[in-house]
Amino acid sequence: MREIRYNLTLLKKISGIRGTIGGKAGKSLSPQDVVLLSSAYAALLKEKGNKKCIVIGRDARISGDLVSQLACSSIRSMGFDVVDVGLSTTPTVEMEVVRLKAGGGIILTASHNPRQWNALKLLNERGEFLSAEDGERMLQIADENNIEYADVDSLGNYTKHDKAISYHINSILNLSCLDNKRVQDKAYKVVVDCVNSTGAISIVSLLEQLSCEVIAINADMTGDFAHNPEPLPAHLKQLSKAVQEHNADLGVAVDPDVDRLVLVCEDGSMFGEEYTLVAAADYYLKHKSGPVVSNMSSSRALADIAEKYGQQYFTSAVGEAHVVGRMKEKNAVIGGEGNGGVILPELHYGRDALVGMALILNLLSEKNISASALRASYTSYEIIKEKIEIDPDLNIESILYSIRNDYIDHPINEEDGLRLDINKAWVHIRKSNTEPVIRIIAEAEDKAEAQKLIQAIAKYLSD
Repeated sequence: MREIRYNLTLLKKISGIRGTIGGKAGKSLSPQDVVLLSSAYAALLKEKGNKKCIVIGRDARISGDLVSQLACSSIRSMGFDVVDVGLSTTPTVEMEVVRLKAGGGIILTASHNPRQWNALKLLNERGEFLSAEDGERMLQIADENNIEYADVDSLGNYTKHDKAISYHINSILNLSCLDNKRVQDKAYKVVVDCVNSTGAISIVSLLEQLSCEVIAINADMTGDFAHNPEPLPAHLKQLSKAVQEHNADLGVAVDPDVDRLVLVCEDGSMFGEEYTLVAAADYYLKHKSGPVVSNMSSSRALADIAEKYGQQYFTSAVGEAHVVGRMKEKNAVIGGEGNGGVILPELHYGRDALVGMALILNLLSEKNISASALRASYTSYEIIKEKIEIDPDLNIESILYSIRNDYIDHPINEEDGLRLDINKAWVHIRKSNTEPVIRIIAEAEDKAEAQKLIQAIAKYLSD
């Protein structure tokens, strides 16, 4: 995904705008930037002849209400009606755009980024991220800064709507592949780390409707995250301990906008974020045949599941929009990313922790086994993910060119950065879409081999 502008505290990309709160306009996500970019987004929709309402929702981060007021007012000033679903989740807003036949949507969330960050994730009328063409045009409109606002008689209306999450959950529970009664009969005890955001009103509600006994931790929607909000093993020690203390069947962690799902087994061990999609696909492919897609930084374990059911497996560039594009191209029935993101087209084209949770609970109840036993049933690959902070002026293309030349005898994929397949292992090097870092991801059959690949690539960045 091509990046248009780049500095340490404000990232403007075709999929949306992410930045820190506070500081100078143009250098952070200031009120001026929120107004300009919200207005440019509305101007893009108007330019395309789209005058329908725009749905806005947010996670619980500290700046959320302030940014929401700025965005809502800006869009109304452009003559668009606003439907404000308030505290919500990214997949919920995506589904609400479709349900209301809206012109688009904005999700105010910086996903896994820390509390000082916020962002505007921008959706089209299908509840999907903007295309590259539309995203670039929107940023061009913002750069020109020649936006014409509506007169006083043409201002948009403002409506609050508080039923979006209920609609989302009901749509999941009505999926024909699910046996909700079987799950309910299990009465699973589940600990949920809501990271003080909207998991407290979404994933908790879903679990309760599936008759789970829920112990919610970090469930105050203050946006003052109790730990680093990215659901990685290093940040889930409290959850692991709580699972063991409560003798729970499962631990669940989500990120602030609830599009990523990570599990902890009943013994406190990590199920592994890479295996969320693997388990969800394991259940779904038994009930519906078709291709599977994940991005090229995701574990090959998903390919194993596709092979188990005699289905094709395809990769895409990293990023939800790229995964969705490849899924549509290949008519995939399930897909996602190895960060705990599950995409089920039958429901909608977006990463969704709630539907992932429902699929996995159905798998556990169908197999009648524990989470640790389920995890042990899959081939175990060792995947290591590193990120290295970079100077914005670093010539990444030159570095990738050098790596490519040194590994020219191995299969190479340059669709998104550089991926090298080396025997039964692989390493992927790419510039992050969301942070000023280079990501290096390697997977092998043992940890030492994966680490060796990481170290070999990291040397190119330190020379």
